[in-house]
Amino acid sequence: MKQITFLLKEEIDAMFTQIFDTHSHYTDSAFDQDRDEVLRRLPEQGIVHAVLAGTTIADSAQGIGLTDRYDYLYAAVGIHPETAGQEPADHLAQLAEMAKHPKVVAIGEIGLDYHYEGYDREAQIQLLREQLDLAKQLDLPVIIHARDCTEDYLRILTEFRPRGVVHCFSGSAETARQVLTLGMYIGFTGVLTFKNAKKSLKALAVVPEDKLLLETDCPYMAPVPFRGKRCDSAMIPYTAEAAALVLGTDTQTILEQTCRNGERLFGIPAVSQ
Repeated sequence: MKQITFLLKEEIDAMFTQIFDTHSHYTDSAFDQDRDEVLRRLPEQGIVHAVLAGTTIADSAQGIGLTDRYDYLYAAVGIHPETAGQEPADHLAQLAEMAKHPKVVAIGEIGLDYHYEGYDREAQIQLLREQLDLAKQLDLPVIIHARDCTEDYLRILTEFRPRGVVHCFSGSAETARQVLTLGMYIGFTGVLTFKNAKKSLKALAVVPEDKLLLETDCPYMAPVPFRGKRCDSAMIPYTAEAAALVLGTDTQTILEQTCRNGERLFGIPAVSQ
């Protein structure tokens, strides 16, 4: 595989357009000091859309508030598996009400996370199933979080067969094929640029161009050469550069393809190229 020759940030800012960050967390406290400054700047750096993924009822509502202030932002509403068992009794009614907002394009992020001991797996499974059912009722795609839970999440997705994306994909090429068989999209983060990304790069190689999405999961998962720093959507071209090397194309082509894919999945009007 060719070595990634990372461009300077100034070159990234000037060169690329049609950037769609399909999974971000601009409500995170990491942006409390300069959130508006960052969000005002992103369109000047080639970002045409970004989806804010909700993790709790409050976080989902805050994300919707940001979409009212920035035209290019869209929201997903949902409850993350890490907080399963802590949701209010009327959480589904609250999510359904929020989903009426015209800038809400998905239910998410929802899923399973078995990484840490102490998480209530049964509560996570119940919460996931409830939210998948809600998404079907509302005819909305889902954003799936899946960590260390391959067998269970594939079993449940096979049962519900939702439209949507498995975000921040960290599974094998074989798992990617199983997700694709369900008709779902697969989202990749800056992990593609890491030195230990061999597994992710092999998974990327089996994803058809029309099922590929790019995301930051910001403020997390900053790509090399920013690894360990706060991430934002302007860093996606570094991830696209890594993907382009695997897929035998160029960075701008990857950005344009993944932008069209995201618009199609989330029902967002296309921007002119």
